[in-house]
Amino acid sequence: MREIKLSTEVGIASSDWKISRHSRIATIGSCFADVLGSQLAAYKFPVLNNNFGTAFNPLAIAKILDATLESKQPNQALFFENSDKIWLHHDFHSSLYGHDQAHLQVELAEKSLTAKAFLQEADVLVITFGTAFAYRHKPTNQIVGNCHKVPADHFVKELLHPDQIMIAYDQLIQKLQMFRRNLRIILTVSPVRHTRDTLPLNQVSKSTLRLVCHRLSEKYKQVEYFPSYEIMVDELRDYRFYEEDLIHPNRVAEDYIFNVFSKTYFDADAFNFMKEWDAVRQMMLHRPLHGITESYQKLLKNVLAKLVTLSSKIDVAKEIAEVEDKIREFSDAG
Repeated sequence: MREIKLSTEVGIASSDWKISRHSRIATIGSCFADVLGSQLAAYKFPVLNNNFGTAFNPLAIAKILDATLESKQPNQALFFENSDKIWLHHDFHSSLYGHDQAHLQVELAEKSLTAKAFLQEADVLVITFGTAFAYRHKPTNQIVGNCHKVPADHFVKELLHPDQIMIAYDQLIQKLQMFRRNLRIILTVSPVRHTRDTLPLNQVSKSTLRLVCHRLSEKYKQVEYFPSYEIMVDELRDYRFYEEDLIHPNRVAEDYIFNVFSKTYFDADAFNFMKEWDAVRQMMLHRPLHGITESYQKLLKNVLAKLVTLSSKIDVAKEIAEVEDKIREFSDAG
């Protein structure tokens, strides 16, 4: 009988090096970096998840990382107050704001200190590129990370050249090598399509990013590329794997890509732990059909015992407290 395949598999070789349960992982970049960081955190990996908020273009990401490593102060000319009297900075996401400039500067400084301390002991840095289109701030002639709805005439939109990106990342990777010699870097291109640029130009943008990732992974032995974008457009080539906006991957697609990521990079112990943790989480999510019954109390005690056993491996204090509260509810009801 003829074998039938319903999709073209990307085909990813397992990495020569592995991520363990104790590997410290930092993510930075587009909203897909948030997704991956959240998934890793849900499995109790030590993660610093997109600490500065989303950044989409590679030069904005490089600028943030460089400033973190060098303990540089944010460009003062890129601070501004919007119409709601909120202070923002064009290099950072709008989730980082202050009611005055001083407050925002303090927050950015704290974020930078946190990121630098984490990177000093990090094992893996995952950088997710979103788009090769960037905005140049006219008054400073600087490529920025966020326009913050400032009128368009303050910026010039431009398509970054691969060589322009390569120069920035050559410098960045060399600094990272000196800062944290054993750091592994995983580059990926976000599977989220930037349709505002039009689909043809989105392809130009993604192609530019993909070329840069290829060049960097060829040039540096500690840099690898993970094909998030290719998995989405080839293996998951169907709109049932998208949200209603037909742009963002839905939960099924996110989980599928994360599963591929796990098989590519995680060691056997981490992979087995994830299966064990999945079973515990499923038990915790169970909702009793007939209210608080003896069988449900038994299930809760079983979950609690498993969590106590796992507490020697990972921090499950929050989950233990949650289950103990439910057990107390049962006792109170009795």
